[in-house]
Amino acid sequence: MDPMLESATLWSLVEARARATPSALMAVDARDREIRFDEFRDHALATARSLHAKGIGPGRTVSWMLPTRLESMLLIAALARLGVRQNPILPIYRRREVAFIVAQCQPDLLVTPAVWRGFDYPAMAREIAADCEGLETLVVDTDLPEDTAGPLPEPPGEATAEEPPIRWLFYTSGTTSAPKGVQHTDASLWAAARGMGRALDLRASDRVAFVFPCTHIGGINWLQAGLAWGCAQILIENFADASTIPALRRHGVTLAAAGTVFHEAYLEAQRRRAVGTKGPASEASTATADGRPAPLFPAVRAFPGGGAPKPPRLHRDLKRELGGVGILSGYGMTEAPILSMARPDDPDEKLAKTEGRPVSAEVDLRVVRADGHLARPGEEGEFRVRAPQLFRGYVDSALDHDAFDEAGCFRTGDLGYLDEAGYVVVTGRLKDVIIRKGENIPAREIEDLLHEHPKVADVAVIGLPDPRTGERCCAVVVSSDVDDPLDMAEMARFLRERGVMVQKIPEQLESVDSIPRNATGKILKHELRARHARKAGD
Repeated sequence: MDPMLESATLWSLVEARARATPSALMAVDARDREIRFDEFRDHALATARSLHAKGIGPGRTVSWMLPTRLESMLLIAALARLGVRQNPILPIYRRREVAFIVAQCQPDLLVTPAVWRGFDYPAMAREIAADCEGLETLVVDTDLPEDTAGPLPEPPGEATAEEPPIRWLFYTSGTTSAPKGVQHTDASLWAAARGMGRALDLRASDRVAFVFPCTHIGGINWLQAGLAWGCAQILIENFADASTIPALRRHGVTLAAAGTVFHEAYLEAQRRRAVGTKGPASEASTATADGRPAPLFPAVRAFPGGGAPKPPRLHRDLKRELGGVGILSGYGMTEAPILSMARPDDPDEKLAKTEGRPVSAEVDLRVVRADGHLARPGEEGEFRVRAPQLFRGYVDSALDHDAFDEAGCFRTGDLGYLDEAGYVVVTGRLKDVIIRKGENIPAREIEDLLHEHPKVADVAVIGLPDPRTGERCCAVVVSSDVDDPLDMAEMARFLRERGVMVQKIPEQLESVDSIPRNATGKILKHELRARHARKAGD
């Protein structure tokens, strides 16, 4: 094994990679700015010196909320060199969420971009800092502060510590109304990144579509994996921008991450090429031997995913129309990232319908039935876990008690099962089971089926309060053609033809322009429930 894979701190990975392949590409962005591994180390050191001169060092906490840019990667590395606690904040958060996080984390420094996507981050930071004594702010637009001559503290060396210090404070990404602070160490994040890299068979030649917020826990995992295996990241700060897919194509993406919402966009772009529609990926293409348009991403070998359920048909469509092995999805959460991951050599049926297998023998992923007993293979229950990548408790320690069971396993709140071969199948959330007249309706099951309907572009199935049945099942649908939307009769007939029991067929159908999602593609069902429950009550 490469000795670099034994490293447990992010900074040790930076130094080891700069020594191993100094001139190899570390990252490139949509504007074609590039940075090599030795340049990455040197600029990170210069920024670390500048921040250290401002009093930032071991024992300090820095909150930062930057888009996915080269400067963001450098800031992560600089803070890692200084051994501070990092608190990455999703840029979609606004004053209410950021003020809550800052009040709880008590950072010494809050780093923001300038005005980005029409929002004035510095103004928000100043308002928050005015209420927090001692909180400094720093605006990073195109350049980070650098000092090439100043002193630095000793580098963090807790790789072999029995109890590594807390280095990371992440906040859940907004599927619930109040974010929860999650504490991680370099070692817990590295366990996830290492498992992911091995499962995906990462290679130095890989070019990764880094299309999601670098402030998400998966962003740190991908940074760690890229440093360990020496592959390059294609940084995309605004996926909705028309330059995104051309940039991925131009830079030879091989791993087109990072989840259902992104994979759907790739598929749509490929289909635009097929019909010659103008768009960000509509440049002329040659046809394959069977007459189909050439793949959008000629070098792609897989579509890594996670963070949101994938319809099985999406895997099949991507593989057939864009190439590669299809979707390699993983299962995890902020509290325990990348517990399982699909592998390129997994059977196609497993790739379509599962989230792979646990990434290492150290991952104790068990399924507990509603009666508290361990489930047998194929039997549904709640996933509970003990693993090296498990978090070290919440920032608000009062939340810890209910988060773990009597065996010390984390209660994920996710429902599913392990099949006979040990593959992970997620069927929904404990709170995502609709209980109608005492009958359980798994929302995920109905969503997967409706995704197969040609009139459905996107769908979410939710439970709404009902005085007669307790809850009623509601399908919220984005139509493929707004002039020919899905209606109730078509939906019911489609589901009956697929063997769905009558009790599970949605009793309400809502047509919407879009499904609300967070930055990682998870559907914000609490927003849908609030919106359509109000509508039903009007």
